Amino acid sequence: MALVAFVDETTSGERSDAWHLEIFEERLTLRELIRRRVFQEVAEHNANSALTFRGLVQPSDTERVRDGFRMSGPRRVDPEAQFERAVEAFTRNGFVVLVNDEQIEDLETTLELRARTEITFLKLVPLVGG
Repeated sequence: MALVAFVDETTSGERSDAWHLEIFEERLTLRELIRRRVFQEVAEHNANSALTFRGLVQPSDTERVRDGFRMSGPRRVDPEAQFERAVEAFTRNGFVVLVNDEQIEDLETTLELRARTEITFLKLVPLVGG
C-alpha cells in the first residue's frame, strides 16, 4: 500500500496543498490513477453538497472561480463524466502529470507507487490572445 500525495500547480506558480489517497496496488496505469483521483474528489463534493467544486477539471454548467468551479445551485457531480473530461483534458494538453518530478506522457504508462510518491497535476493556463 502507498499513501500517494496529489498536488495541483499552475504555470502561473500557484500550488495547492497536498492531499493524500491510499492506494493498495503497487502498480497502476496513469489512466487508473486519474480515475481514482477524480472519483475521490467527486465523492467528497457529493457528500457535502458544496456550491463550489474543487477538482481537476471543470464540470459542465459551472463558472470558474478562484478556488474551484461555482455551481448555480447544489447538485451532484457525475464521476464518470468528470473522468471522461479529465482524460480529454490530458490528451489535449490541458494539464501534464509529473510523478516524483518525472513527466508521464501516456495514459497507459504503468506507474510504480511507493510511500511518498508525489503526483503533480500541472494545469496549463492558456495565454491571453494566444
